[in-house]
Amino acid sequence: MNLSRRAFTAGLGAAGASSLLPRAARAARENELNILCWEGYNTDDVLGPFRDLHPGATVRAESGTSDPDMINKLRAGEVNVWDLINLNQPWARGQLMPEGLIKPLNKERFLPYFEKMAPEFSNPTYPLAFSPADELIGMPQRYGPFSFVVNTDVISRELAEDEGWKIFLDPAMAGRYGVLTYDNWNLMHMCITGDLNPFEPLDEAGFARFDEVARTIFAGAKLLTDDLVAMNTALINGEIDAYFTGGTYTASPARLDGLTNVRAITPRSGPINGKGGVVWIELTSVVNNPQGSPLAEDFLEFVQKPEICKAVGFAEGTYNPVAQMGDPEVFALWDEDELDAIQWDSLEEEMANSVEYDVVTDYDKLMELYTAARRA
Repeated sequence: MNLSRRAFTAGLGAAGASSLLPRAARAARENELNILCWEGYNTDDVLGPFRDLHPGATVRAESGTSDPDMINKLRAGEVNVWDLINLNQPWARGQLMPEGLIKPLNKERFLPYFEKMAPEFSNPTYPLAFSPADELIGMPQRYGPFSFVVNTDVISRELAEDEGWKIFLDPAMAGRYGVLTYDNWNLMHMCITGDLNPFEPLDEAGFARFDEVARTIFAGAKLLTDDLVAMNTALINGEIDAYFTGGTYTASPARLDGLTNVRAITPRSGPINGKGGVVWIELTSVVNNPQGSPLAEDFLEFVQKPEICKAVGFAEGTYNPVAQMGDPEVFALWDEDELDAIQWDSLEEEMANSVEYDVVTDYDKLMELYTAARRA
């Protein structure tokens, strides 16, 4: 996202820096674990059992608000605070590893876990979990397609998948949809709506097209909010028939309550190598903390346990598939209603119609246009 790439030097001393610490400081870190993550890993259902395995350990997890914000915490010096960081897929390989903010995992310890993952992650082994030098730099877990959501009582799944993003440009839809204001996602999705690839540089015609699409979508929106519960409520109550930007992550709470007419949609086609959907995949990496805790890799292995995979995937509030569901022992923990909540019936197809979430190339310029269109 065109984040500052200033070199980070503080706290990244020689590899043996931790051995120079006073003995008391080293002992303290052996019983301390700090995790910077998306919500889910910070719940008692995940942290409680880990604390039970490590009596006396201080285990703390803080939920972030965006990938760039969490990365900037490490750049600003908090590489000395955190032991694990959980982000979406492009950042570990593209920024964290090149900047020395994370360190490789023990392949002997972690590669066997890939063998039991879903085919998207095991055959071949998920490439973004590795550096260009083939170091293992993160473990995948939660994931999901993220495009838009409709009420299938009003707009059929088939129609929504066929029309794709163009449904929001139809004048007949004006006043019938909301915009979930996840701004970075909106940038991607507005580009795709305008037949643009947000992950490649745009020319002036591309910027003009984005501006046109952004203004059209904001002008036709009945509701703007960053609250997924409010958006689902509006959809269920008939206030709107669809919302721009959403996916399994946002639709799943309503679906688990039995409101399966709330359905996340992945377009069947689009401008990025023929695809119109985008999928996010979280990776958890070990921070290159010079006083790193030995509990970091222990926790990363702990969350591979079947019951903990389920706890992570079904963290309170939103529900998502996890890569480990390729393991029959993990998959068996989901009942029929829970599988329906995460749209397991169409997940493979939706993944095939999606491209990997990536960094928006012209983020600053697009955000400027986006902000102006939203204010207008």
